[in-house]
Amino acid sequence: MRLVIALGGNALSPARAPFDIDAQRHLIRDTARHIAALCGEHRIVVTHGSGPQVGYVAGLAAPGETPPAFPLDIVDAETDALIGYEIERELRARAPDLPTATLLTMIEVDADDPAFAAPDKPIGPVYPASRQVELQRAHGWMLHPVPGGVRRVVASPRPKRILEVAAVRALLDAGHLVIACGGGGIPVIREGTDLRGAEAVIDKDRASALLAREIAADALLLLTDVDGVYRDWPEPMTDRVAETNPASLGTLRLAAGSMGPKAEAACDFVRHSGTFAAIGRLDDLPRLVARQAGTIVVSD
Repeated sequence: MRLVIALGGNALSPARAPFDIDAQRHLIRDTARHIAALCGEHRIVVTHGSGPQVGYVAGLAAPGETPPAFPLDIVDAETDALIGYEIERELRARAPDLPTATLLTMIEVDADDPAFAAPDKPIGPVYPASRQVELQRAHGWMLHPVPGGVRRVVASPRPKRILEVAAVRALLDAGHLVIACGGGGIPVIREGTDLRGAEAVIDKDRASALLAREIAADALLLLTDVDGVYRDWPEPMTDRVAETNPASLGTLRLAAGSMGPKAEAACDFVRHSGTFAAIGRLDDLPRLVARQAGTIVVSD
């Protein structure tokens, strides 16, 4: 089968912990082990998030200094390469005979997307509330209150077109495992024949669903830190949805910042492809492919 495997943040950095490169390498090593086990039977594209990494790179500064204002499209490209390199290196160690390629991926977005007027995607660390005015004045950032302080929020426009999709198809057809659409891809806006970077971070799940549709994938696998979608989230989490369809899944009220985008992406892919999507844990990856774990989304 042709699979798109979308790695959630838990596969790259510890949940609810400061970004740490050593911890990231440990988690990516484990992630690569699970993916490598499928390589002999399937053609695979790996996508991944980059929320903690984007925020870290965008806020790099010496202690006590105000972080520089790096354009987000540049930061997206940097973290796309950083994480892709780590994943590719670990995959090559576990599947040395498998050709593997990391592809920096530009994704076109609409300049008039309403997300630019209402930024809501959190990135980066939690800053002390006492620094809110300083950071807003220095960079024009929008910061929202969160437990423990404030956090930067940025626009998250919908992906329209993946510029490197032909290259992804060609690499897959040549037998490569491809790492693409990292961090949701690099957002660009078309201006005539030119492209300019957008100050945004595209949702990784939306980008993964679009990529899966455009390469005619047989399945979209959305990996996270829980074993599926729960009707009674956040507690007591005893009523997991084993199998569903887009119409039924769309009636559930799911968290906007976590499970909601995954459910939306799964429904979008299934509606357009007629195949299936799965939401579940990294540890259950082979069983998700076999539709024996997680939440399986099938056509209505």
